Amino acid sequence: MKYTSILTCLLGCVSLGYAQNKMPQAEEKKMQVFISNLMGKMTVDEKIGQLNLPSVGFDVTGPILSQGVDEKIEKGLVGGVFNTYTPQAVRKLQDIAVKQSRLKIPLLFGYDVVHGHKTIFPIPLGLSCTWDMSLIEKSARIAAKEASADGLSWTFSPMVDITRDPRWGRMSEGSGEDPYLGSLIAKAMVKGYQTNSLTRKDAILACVKHFALYGAAESGRDYNTTDMSLNRMYNEYLPPYRAAVNAGVASVMSSFNDINGVPATANKWLLTDVLRKQWGFSGFVVSDYTGINELVPHGLGNLQQVSVLALKAGVDMDMVGEGFLTTLKQSLNEKKISIADIDRACRRILEAKYKLGLFSDPYKYINEQRAATEILTPQNRADARMIAERSLVLLKNDKQVLPLKKSARIALIGPLADNRRDMIGNWSAAGDWQKAVSILEGLKNVAPQLDITYAKGANLVDDPLILKQINHNGADIVPDKRSPEELIRDAVSATKKADVAVVVLGESALMGGEATSRTSLDLLPNQKELLKAVTATGKPVVLVLMNSRPLTLEWEDANVSAILETWFAGTEAGNAIANVLTGNYNPSGKLTATFPHNVGQIPIYYNHKNTGRPYSGDLMDKYKSRYIDSPNEPLYPFGYGLSYTTFIYSPVTLSAATLTGTQTLQASVTVTNTGNFDGEEVVQLYIRDMVGSITRPVKELKGFEKIFLKKGESRKVTFNISVNDLKFYNNSLNYVAEPGDFKIFIGTNSRDVQEASFTLK
Repeated sequence: MKYTSILTCLLGCVSLGYAQNKMPQAEEKKMQVFISNLMGKMTVDEKIGQLNLPSVGFDVTGPILSQGVDEKIEKGLVGGVFNTYTPQAVRKLQDIAVKQSRLKIPLLFGYDVVHGHKTIFPIPLGLSCTWDMSLIEKSARIAAKEASADGLSWTFSPMVDITRDPRWGRMSEGSGEDPYLGSLIAKAMVKGYQTNSLTRKDAILACVKHFALYGAAESGRDYNTTDMSLNRMYNEYLPPYRAAVNAGVASVMSSFNDINGVPATANKWLLTDVLRKQWGFSGFVVSDYTGINELVPHGLGNLQQVSVLALKAGVDMDMVGEGFLTTLKQSLNEKKISIADIDRACRRILEAKYKLGLFSDPYKYINEQRAATEILTPQNRADARMIAERSLVLLKNDKQVLPLKKSARIALIGPLADNRRDMIGNWSAAGDWQKAVSILEGLKNVAPQLDITYAKGANLVDDPLILKQINHNGADIVPDKRSPEELIRDAVSATKKADVAVVVLGESALMGGEATSRTSLDLLPNQKELLKAVTATGKPVVLVLMNSRPLTLEWEDANVSAILETWFAGTEAGNAIANVLTGNYNPSGKLTATFPHNVGQIPIYYNHKNTGRPYSGDLMDKYKSRYIDSPNEPLYPFGYGLSYTTFIYSPVTLSAATLTGTQTLQASVTVTNTGNFDGEEVVQLYIRDMVGSITRPVKELKGFEKIFLKKGESRKVTFNISVNDLKFYNNSLNYVAEPGDFKIFIGTNSRDVQEASFTLK
């Protein structure tokens, strides 16, 4: 699978002929006539009602209607419902809309289908580590099939925020730090959810979020301020959103943060000038949960005032807050908005319903037979296992401790080793953790001959402050009644009798996701004490990590034999991890987020810029951009990931020393599998613009190819480089390539590369 010369297609033009779900002209005209006729019959209240998205929870018997929501639906004052699914629950509300309301306008049903619906895949950060767009698209396709079978027509995904600060808990929901890779993933997810036709029964509306720059919140603190230059926005943070728009995404969600002093939900420059005028987006914009109401504490006015600001900025639908519903008519009467402002937003919501085919069949997504036969199927679980295997990243493997010998005596230790609750990670809204597979179960499933002794070793969380917060949010952690010393003593005893200890540590799933910012990224103290005690036995130790973001693992890297990063791998986590630990699958995942030595290095990312005094590594060279107590370099760089085999790269060869005009330059390497296992490798291409009108990054990912090599096999990998791959936004926001010298880097990660040079004439 080769991904080269694509970023220009994603970024460099507004209209890209391949955008999905573009209606034929005749059908577009028919839709506009239908909607104009419908809107001609609507009252002002009914038009405003289409902009209202309340949240309606439910229990096993059906929806529990929030106060007055049923009456509002009947009066045509609701455009969609958030948090209701299953055919039975959706039918109850859709019946009110299409049988009892005056104009019988159907409802949208939205839900957080983020990394699977019932079949849960790895968290998005883990999915990105597959570097496999076909698998990422497949995960979204399966999620859309299950969600649509369960009554849903809209997902609040993909989240494409570029993130360079792992203190931010929502890093788990995105694809890491790189705009090129993030753009490809955004496109793949949109295609998986929406397919090539929204009229399909298994297609749902995608919603790219959080627009924009949410991943750059100051201090890694959720909902916090964002501030950056325009050229940084356009070159580093906006590309994945634009890629989703160019792929035909149906909806966009505004972010909570402010941009240039104006919160995104009220930012007309962002939502109208950039999104619609520059990029040509024609779908609808929804606020994040109570995002309009939150403009009040931002300091922009009262609810009526901020609702006007949001509508005029370009927000079409108000999630949960009902600021539009309760204030827009008054603002219209006071001439603070016009009927054209309301009509514009209303039309966009109705267009989405039309494109889904809901006016033809309001019950399109209500089919009990599909719900009974298409959700959490054996094939879906098999695909989830396969994708999870490819998301795992081997960070260390001294003396080939892994894969485990099938005849080995294993001490399986840790609070996450025999744990289903946390396997499916955060933002697994409809997922059933009781259907997940633990690592202990997985090892017994895939390698029943292993001699396994299990010891918990420690509580997942001992810190009472953290425990109280995450249990309040549903972590369901019940502390062990044994003392920490007793738990560790059992683990050490099991280790002494074993050939190798597999210690499973990390975060609770509820320590990642929204509102879970952290100032320390170390393993929790009680877990670290357990790991130190087990390591002190002198037995080989394999550390299996489960976490929502990069952690600081300096001691662990220096002291344990092997480290396997598994993120939160989903419903089939245990089976997938067991397959990798035992060698049934050779790990091929590569990091999409840099792992720091310590939090003092954050933000840390591979595509940084040089200063005028770059550090070369000489500790005595004082007056350079460096720390005196830490290296500049990360613990594990972007693109890093080991295999049970080894790959050797030849020097880079170029087809020419210069590139001119419409020519294409070929850059090639030969990769050889020199180890004892068949395996996959992600061959990565980076380019550096040596001299520019603005400072340029030291490296930028511009292509990659994932290849499979049998042991002893070699393959030549060639990347085609054109002038389009060298373009960037200058300070005038012109998308240009500037003549001069460039370096090419090809290798196994962003650090370990072969180099070559060429000149753009």
